[in-house]
Amino acid sequence: MSFHKPRRPLGEPVSPPAAAPYLEPVPVPPPAHLELPLSTVLPDIDDAASKIGRLVFHCVGDTGGVAGTEMEGAVAAAMEAQVTAAKDGTPSFLYHLGDVVYYNGASTDYVSQFYEPYQYYPGPIFAIPGNHDGDRRVRKGDDPDGEPSLYGFFKNFCSPTPEDYFKHRPTMTQPYCYWTLAAPYLRIVGLYSNVDGLLDAQQQLWLRQQLASCPKDKWLLVAVHHPCFSLDATHGGYVDVLDTLDKAAGAARRWPDAVLSGHVHDYQRFSRAIHGHGAIPYIVAGAGGYAHTPRLIHQLQKGLGIGKLPFQTTRPDVKLEAYNCEDSGFLRIAVDPSRLLIEYFAVPFEGDVPRDAFDSVAITATQHKTA
Repeated sequence: MSFHKPRRPLGEPVSPPAAAPYLEPVPVPPPAHLELPLSTVLPDIDDAASKIGRLVFHCVGDTGGVAGTEMEGAVAAAMEAQVTAAKDGTPSFLYHLGDVVYYNGASTDYVSQFYEPYQYYPGPIFAIPGNHDGDRRVRKGDDPDGEPSLYGFFKNFCSPTPEDYFKHRPTMTQPYCYWTLAAPYLRIVGLYSNVDGLLDAQQQLWLRQQLASCPKDKWLLVAVHHPCFSLDATHGGYVDVLDTLDKAAGAARRWPDAVLSGHVHDYQRFSRAIHGHGAIPYIVAGAGGYAHTPRLIHQLQKGLGIGKLPFQTTRPDVKLEAYNCEDSGFLRIAVDPSRLLIEYFAVPFEGDVPRDAFDSVAITATQHKTA
């Protein structure tokens, strides 16, 4: 019998599977159609994207401000500033990578932890759930909410029609907790990795179908809260998520152009060499504000001895290309027919927000492989 989590070797970006993973059943069965065209929320988006030749949007994870919303608000303000200052290529929406509300996703916490910090963000906000959005376990200081798992998430992101629970932002009408956003130039396949990084059999089958059916002329992003790879000292990557994505991509003969995650409260960008598909970015962007002090930013394993980047992990096909374990931050993503550009913008705990990106990676159409 084991009484502890095995410590990963230095440089190993994937943790061993949990001995007894904790799962919460999804109380709402999936509908027949799990794809949402962006144009149903932004009716002019197809013409606007065609006019300027690209689509721009934000991504962020782990924002829930249960211990205070100062940094969450700072990150939201930095994204808002990019929207209002842009002359063209204005970010059209925000895609949340999970853990919207801590600690157990209670619907009563949405106003203080989500709507108020984001009341000035000009665009719609889509989301996938994180572990805290679905976890019903009561922690010290929590009040039991008596709600089913994901009740708050479904109420605020999967409403049948827009509802005005907060005076400045209506609820969203996503089809489900895992779903596909069909947008100009790309598809975003959003997954729900439950509480401990597992996808049930029904979602795995759906994922394979989504990868196989994605148009070959579209960029393909996969968003999942638990990361495949992480060199942080607290969590590490989730082997079940990694294996699920690999099996689905192999069966569908379609690999994502990038994988976006949160959960770990820092920024890390890995490259993974997939034979015949180039180097795929696996990005962790979980410093959206829950870590409201520098001490709460997740640090990398002690003793890694990282010097010049990229850093070779213990896995021959996986390298750490960039990281930031000091600041909060968010992603800005731009897609056009010939390029996918992912930039990370840091939001310091002290001082002004830099205008320039902290890190960026670009994938060109010649690197875009579909089979």
